[in-house]
Amino acid sequence: MRPTGSLHLGHLVGALGNWVALQDKYDCYYFVADWHALTSDYADTSRITSYTYENVADWIGAGLDPAKSTFFVQSLVPEHAELYLLLSMVVPVPWLERVPTYKEQQEALADKDLSSIGFLGYPLLQTADVAMYDARFVPVGEDQVAHLELAREAVRRFNNFFGGVLAEPQPLLTSVARLPGLDGGRKMSKSLGNTIDLADSPADVKKKVMSMYTDPKRVRADVPGTVEGNPVFTYHDAFNPNTAEVDDLKARYRAGKVGDVEVKTRLAAALNARLDPIRARRADVLAAPGRLKEILFDGSERARKTARETMERVREAMKISYR
Repeated sequence: MRPTGSLHLGHLVGALGNWVALQDKYDCYYFVADWHALTSDYADTSRITSYTYENVADWIGAGLDPAKSTFFVQSLVPEHAELYLLLSMVVPVPWLERVPTYKEQQEALADKDLSSIGFLGYPLLQTADVAMYDARFVPVGEDQVAHLELAREAVRRFNNFFGGVLAEPQPLLTSVARLPGLDGGRKMSKSLGNTIDLADSPADVKKKVMSMYTDPKRVRADVPGTVEGNPVFTYHDAFNPNTAEVDDLKARYRAGKVGDVEVKTRLAAALNARLDPIRARRADVLAAPGRLKEILFDGSERARKTARETMERVREAMKISYR
């Protein structure tokens, strides 16, 4: 994850929930992509370090365990930059220009100058991130498979020149739930100011929930409302484990027999019940001075040991090893 802001419910259902499940099945590497943050946020780097520690505290809060997986910081493993450079020697520029997110991000982030080499080359840096650890699988949603294809093509081209030195990654399809933001129509995004953060207090969560959009055609509680596409009920389905309560609220909402205040109050209670243990684990790790730094430095050293071995293998294959 890029350390560009606080983590929110969208991260929890879209990535962290899958990551927690994967750590018991695979040898996983989870890293803070601080160099990737620079591809779009290079003009203001003041919060990258603090977001790094806060984000990893959220990972641990969500259930990730640094004893089971390797946590590291991208820039603490400089071999990533070396492999990125070597890959850039053989990958044609048009391959990078046709990556789906290249033009999409330029349009979505029109207020930022994304004409840099770093932004154009970020898919190759991602390729280096994956290939460095002989990663067999990359967890992605179905709509992200195309983004992984550049990495697969780049590895194949590199191997065509220098032998089968790098493993070609395969997509590991995972379910990716999508949450609308608090404003209804758009996805949850820090830049849009429509998030519920994992670190929000119970009072903040309730305040945000009470401000959520619902059915715009429903002007009074006795007017039948629409459940489908209603953000409040989307959140109930995602976070309220009491299905009987959710079904009852939906039935009464459709019949015009429950107000938005009750529906939202019950949602806030369900969200806070889900977030309470996350907040507690997060607070525990933040309360231990130096603990997060120790986790990241230890993990980065383990990652770098593997990275050094990979790069020596790559240099030997390219005939540029001078040992």
